[in-house]
Amino acid sequence: MKVLGMKHKDAPDTALLHDLRKALGVQHVLTDTQAQAKYLTDWRGLCHGRALAVVLPGSTEEVAAVVSACSRAGAPIVPQGGNTGQVAGATPDHTGEAVVLVLSRMQRVRSLDVENATITVEAGCVLQHVQEAAHAAGLLFPLSLGAEGSCTIGGNLATNAGGTQVLRYGNARELALGLEVVLASGETWDGLRGLRKNNTGYDLRDLMIGSEGTLGVITAATLRLFPLPKAQCTALVAVASIGLTGAFLSRCRAGFDASLTAFELMSGACLQLVAQAFPQQRMPFTSIDAPWYVLLELSDSESASHARERFESLLGEALEDGQIIDVAIAQTLAQSKAMWHARESITLALALDGKCIKHDISLSVSAIPAFVQSTDTSLQAEFPGVRNFTFGHLGDGNLHYNVAHALGTTDADLLARQPALSGLVHDAVHALRGSISAEQGIGRQRTNDLQRYKDPVELRMMTAIKQALDPMGLMNPGVMLSPSS
Repeated sequence: MKVLGMKHKDAPDTALLHDLRKALGVQHVLTDTQAQAKYLTDWRGLCHGRALAVVLPGSTEEVAAVVSACSRAGAPIVPQGGNTGQVAGATPDHTGEAVVLVLSRMQRVRSLDVENATITVEAGCVLQHVQEAAHAAGLLFPLSLGAEGSCTIGGNLATNAGGTQVLRYGNARELALGLEVVLASGETWDGLRGLRKNNTGYDLRDLMIGSEGTLGVITAATLRLFPLPKAQCTALVAVASIGLTGAFLSRCRAGFDASLTAFELMSGACLQLVAQAFPQQRMPFTSIDAPWYVLLELSDSESASHARERFESLLGEALEDGQIIDVAIAQTLAQSKAMWHARESITLALALDGKCIKHDISLSVSAIPAFVQSTDTSLQAEFPGVRNFTFGHLGDGNLHYNVAHALGTTDADLLARQPALSGLVHDAVHALRGSISAEQGIGRQRTNDLQRYKDPVELRMMTAIKQALDPMGLMNPGVMLSPSS
């Protein structure tokens, strides 16, 4: 595999730039530092890289031409979608050798098949635009993220994005039926089939989804669509302790079955932070004084009255039994949007508060209450005063376990403690047979963690796949697997 930092002597940069300009046109090959700037820093502002060029192809054929040219020159390739990732998986390193391949010009909806309930889109399509195209046809594309107005389908699939409706519809992996991918060799694999069943060998689609651009460049996808729900009901529920949330989830699953589309957990501290950061936002409760809150949504296939009756009946029973201590049911679409807006504002409120150490973890739902209680206690013992802002998708066992600096200390004080602090959190997750990355990926930020916690047999299998499909190590080097792997 190629060692980063070493130039390919047979391919001067000028020759590669000439090939790229010939393939894409001068205006789509950015070499000016100012023009490149927004593509060289990750969304969180933690990683800043350099690039030989930033290229913006407009078609799969142009992507293939770029990859072929880079392969001949031995130049690393960093695929980038909306650049909204949390782990710097689309940011080049500091050598200035890489070509950043941005797919934002590839935004076409190639086809929409109502009878087959599928839509085929190019990788640069913004997630929200795919949702809107499906809705215009009377169908639903259910992938929903806080960044859906800027993240792209290619990035969603490359990271196997999750979001708020995984409980009902699954991750991005479950929503993709077929892919088109440009391989490290420059060849194009056309796997754009809208088939629910295709049992003809290794599942190459699933291999590419979640590979973070390390095996190839996803250029298009055929995605599953669903019927639009007849009605949706939303509620924000206050809970006295995190220990009660598991039983409440079980009650909602039993009562709503597949109609339960979201079950989001938020600590009171998270909502208090949102209220402080955005005082203009309407909060469902006049005071945020419960330790935990659950935002849940029911999507009903029958009628609004049927949905409301089921919803109010179950929540009323939970209130009477003491599983929950308060509930606000959205009476209008505006109230429902306000509840979701509060949930989706947590990340922005955290950013305004300062740097925080983020952990995107996955555990068995039954293990989450004990994990949170014990890990919160351990953190206070080791790092007195740090503040926990925990929220996430409890329905599928995914927590965003965030740790912010103690009041009176600085971001630098916190970040200096990151290795030890994250080690404590991830050790606790690993002890419970959980995952250190649930939906955000490994990127550049978690490669050392992957080496520490991943089973050696799994790492060898992953490395073998990488070497087979990318023998020169040019596809997003340094992401997921370290170069030494």
